[in-house]
Amino acid sequence: MNTVFLGGSRHVSHLSAEVKERLNKVIEHGHRVLVGDANGADKAVQKHLSEAGYSKVTVYCSGDQPRNNVGHWHVRHVTPPRNTKGFQFYAAKDREMAREADFGLMIWDSKSAGTVLNVLRLVRSGKIAVLISVPDKTTLNIKSLEQWNEFLSRCDAKLRNDLRERATPDEWGPLVEPNLFERQVSPALETPTETSEEELTASLNEALATGDTSLIVDVLGSMARARGMTQVAKETGMARESLYRSLVNGGNPEFATVLKVLAAVGLRLEASKAQGEPA
Repeated sequence: MNTVFLGGSRHVSHLSAEVKERLNKVIEHGHRVLVGDANGADKAVQKHLSEAGYSKVTVYCSGDQPRNNVGHWHVRHVTPPRNTKGFQFYAAKDREMAREADFGLMIWDSKSAGTVLNVLRLVRSGKIAVLISVPDKTTLNIKSLEQWNEFLSRCDAKLRNDLRERATPDEWGPLVEPNLFERQVSPALETPTETSEEELTASLNEALATGDTSLIVDVLGSMARARGMTQVAKETGMARESLYRSLVNGGNPEFATVLKVLAAVGLRLEASKAQGEPA
């Protein structure tokens, strides 16, 4: 039995089919659930668990009384630091849940900094965080600071600023700023691995066969990171910032960039006749 931190944005009041399915899997596996007491996603999760008759739930609240406890479960009162107000007052319970959980599931409105900060807290503790963006209908599994940095590089400036302002120094740093990759990317975040030419070729060919450009870019990015982004940047003559931004799922690298990266990882494109198509 694992302990899962379930949280999300206050502007998410209805759970998608995917979120409900994941919650049902938590119930099936008998995991212990930690959930906050806020309106929005917290309350919606509580309602789903209560309707399922699930009892392995602890509601966390900052202060004396929970704002919501739909299932009348056990309550864990977290005492915030003295004179703490506003966001930091309620963040005290989130930090405690991230500390005690084995992994987390965050339901995001694609805007709120609080939900994303919980992802960072989990990753900082060496735990996996699943981030479901409700408006975009996308799901990210974030397991490491490198993956966090890739995610952060795709966030807008306002969200990054909100995150920096709300995070404690221990939570935020040392951390790579998306607009300062060239100066700040630590070599410790890059873990080159020895991958055979055959494995690289097979991986890329499988992606190419799907015709899914996002998957192709994602695989190419994985290749670059496996080889070492610093080394790939040197061989291509490109900045690491540019490579990080281009070689992520949803990135849109120029064709020249694709060719340079392929050469850096020891591969090249080659045309062949498509089966069933005229030459």
